[in-house]
Amino acid sequence: MTKYLLKCVECKKYGLPNDKLKCRYCGGRLANPKPPKFSLTDKWAKYRIIYFKEEFEKKFE
Repeated sequence: MTKYLLKCVECKKYGLPNDKLKCRYCGGRLANPKPPKFSLTDKWAKYRIIYFKEEFEKKFE
């Protein structure tokens, strides 16, 4: 169990983690609000870019 604040995906409120990782206000899913660490030598960047391009094209077709 993490000791950090988590953010609800649905209502955007912050809360402490519980056993089910559910928001106590709306019942939505709690997620880590922090972005991943940035690195100039990211070995997975090309795969992530390909994935996001495909998702972008699907979303705006």
